[in-house]
Amino acid sequence: PSRLAALVKTRCRIFQTAYNPTSARTGAKYLRARLRGPSMVKYYPPVANIAELARTYKNAGLADFAEAQRLKDVEDKKRRGKGAPPKAKDK
Repeated sequence: PSRLAALVKTRCRIFQTAYNPTSARTGAKYLRARLRGPSMVKYYPPVANIAELARTYKNAGLADFAEAQRLKDVEDKKRRGKGAPPKAKDK
């Protein structure tokens, strides 16, 4: 048994593999696996951001209707006294 263990240890050193005589769980299977993130990013198409396009092309006349509606709602809430409180100036 000691000769076999020495042989396995030498083989692991030569082929640069992990020597694990007790068969403990190491998680090597998951560490060797291909990363999923880049494939997932390539799978989904890029999302068109209306606000970014409007900032880039100011003279194109693009309007972000969702942002305009949000600003109108915030203004309505402020008028009714339901808006966010002012931020504190000191601690």
